[in-house]
Amino acid sequence: MTSPPVLGLILAGGQARRMGGGDKPLLRLGGRTLLERVVERLGPQCRAGLALSANGDPARFAGFPGPILPDPLPGQPGPLAGILAGLEYAAAHGIGRVVSVSGDAPFLPDDLVARLHAVVLETSIALAASGERQHFTIALWPTALRHALRDYLERGERRVGAFIASHGAAVASWPVERLDPFLNINAPEDLAAAEVLDQD
Repeated sequence: MTSPPVLGLILAGGQARRMGGGDKPLLRLGGRTLLERVVERLGPQCRAGLALSANGDPARFAGFPGPILPDPLPGQPGPLAGILAGLEYAAAHGIGRVVSVSGDAPFLPDDLVARLHAVVLETSIALAASGERQHFTIALWPTALRHALRDYLERGERRVGAFIASHGAAVASWPVERLDPFLNINAPEDLAAAEVLDQD
């Protein structure tokens, strides 16, 4: 059975403090940016295309194959604001679900969207997990949650896990035998480790 069209939302709004600032998705791994690697892995899984959640001058992401979505709320309230931007954009374009991923996760699995769809319930979120760890920002979201999410953020709430817990989530888990498919690059040592893994 073919899953319905999904918008792929790449979250690139972090401030990369542990990397010394700047845009982590523009860091290079094996001669390509992390963003290029995420696009290559996620793009074929998303029949409704890709969008990028990022604030500031969109020109620095020139060449990205989709819209650049700034936070719809002021003050950079974190990844949930980026997810809200994606949900509102998708709803405006008749797309029922959004899959969000980190812009600094270069080893995303090729079956991410299919496996999240396989576990999701009609009204719930589907989370990705690897080993014993759940990844709150790598998830499949119904656009119907956008109103509840906007209310949550406007109340000053920021915690991704708490929002997910309040709405319920199914979980799809991946093994971590050779590498964690959701490894994200938070610090210089993570990038060095990814370089080694990329050569295996």
